[in-house]
Amino acid sequence: MPATRPDASPGRPWQWIRGGGRGPCVIGHTPRDDRVRRVSPRFAATNRHLRFVILVGLPSSLEVSVVSLSALLAATPSPEPVGSLDEAAERAGNAAGWVQENWSTWLNTGLRILLIAAIALVLRYAIRRALTNLIDRMNRSAQAVEGTALGGLLVNAERRRQRSEAIGSVLRSVTSFLILGTAALMILGAFQINLAPLLASAGVAGVALGFGARNLVTDFLSGVFMILEDQYGVGDQIDAGVASGEVIEVGLRVTKLRGDNGEIWYVRNGEVKRIGNLSQGWSTAGVDVMVRPTEDLEKVGAAITAATEEMTKEEPWSERLWGPVEVLGLDSVLLDSMTVRVTAKTMPGKSLSVERELRWRIKRALDAAGIRMVGPASAEADGEASPDPTAGMAAPSAYASATSPQSLAATPIPPTTMTK
Repeated sequence: MPATRPDASPGRPWQWIRGGGRGPCVIGHTPRDDRVRRVSPRFAATNRHLRFVILVGLPSSLEVSVVSLSALLAATPSPEPVGSLDEAAERAGNAAGWVQENWSTWLNTGLRILLIAAIALVLRYAIRRALTNLIDRMNRSAQAVEGTALGGLLVNAERRRQRSEAIGSVLRSVTSFLILGTAALMILGAFQINLAPLLASAGVAGVALGFGARNLVTDFLSGVFMILEDQYGVGDQIDAGVASGEVIEVGLRVTKLRGDNGEIWYVRNGEVKRIGNLSQGWSTAGVDVMVRPTEDLEKVGAAITAATEEMTKEEPWSERLWGPVEVLGLDSVLLDSMTVRVTAKTMPGKSLSVERELRWRIKRALDAAGIRMVGPASAEADGEASPDPTAGMAAPSAYASATSPQSLAATPIPPTTMTK
């Protein structure tokens, strides 16, 4: 693109040529044939740091002017030159060499990631499957044992099922977390990612989450240990301090109880500080039989023993009684009565029903033997006068009546008024 200086002669025009690529621009003129040597594209591409270039012409009479590249580009913009075939070939060769150099690393990394993921998924599936089969086998064995008489006493199928399901859920969750977490860390390590900041951040997040949800964590951990230790189960009568009743559902966070009046209590496991289980082991049924002190103790004991032996041979009392009914003897002796103590070991939670049945059978047996139990009704039936309830009371005081002579005598005399 020619340009003419104002002070230049018509025969000496200024010529400027821009170098190839992003090379510098050159301005110069010669007095003879205006021949200008062009800067090669390779020189311009490899010397982009140069801000000025001097055109070397004929040594005899060459006048060269050097212009700043930035000023020239600002004054006269020019289109971006197209790279040559040599430059394109060189770039393609460099890219191919870079790919050839790194493709093996990429392949090894990809195969390693796929192998880690496959092993983690297979291991997780196998462990979860094994835990599920184990829980199902435990439930089937519990149902089989429940069919026998002893199994009906010792084994509660629903309790066993809920306990095994809760334990299996915890174990499956823990194994999945460990396996998948380890696989994720190994995959990040395969990408050459520094795991120290990630682990530190996860630790801080875990501390913050544990502090914010500490009540939830406490409930969960308490539920896990309650289930593992089998502190109570479905059908047990428990006293949890904050509530009492029959357990109808055991969860990892909340336990559901049914109270005596039918109400449902939702008790958080973390709030339970003590547990009184009335259904574990065995219970004791106790009955006090009060008779007159003039009755024959041998006759009373024989009547009670006959009634209780008959009870142990009948259903469902034969299952609820875990031993013979024992007549312990005299528990107390008073002027108008004596108490005979009767006890029996029963299955858990059935002591109240056994006590009611014992009272009913003992009363029938004593009536059949002509032995009267002590009570106001029996005393009146024998024609005995009922004791006067006021016999032991002190006589009323004479001062209790305001009109009695004693009260009038004790009344103070009002003062008389003096009149002038």
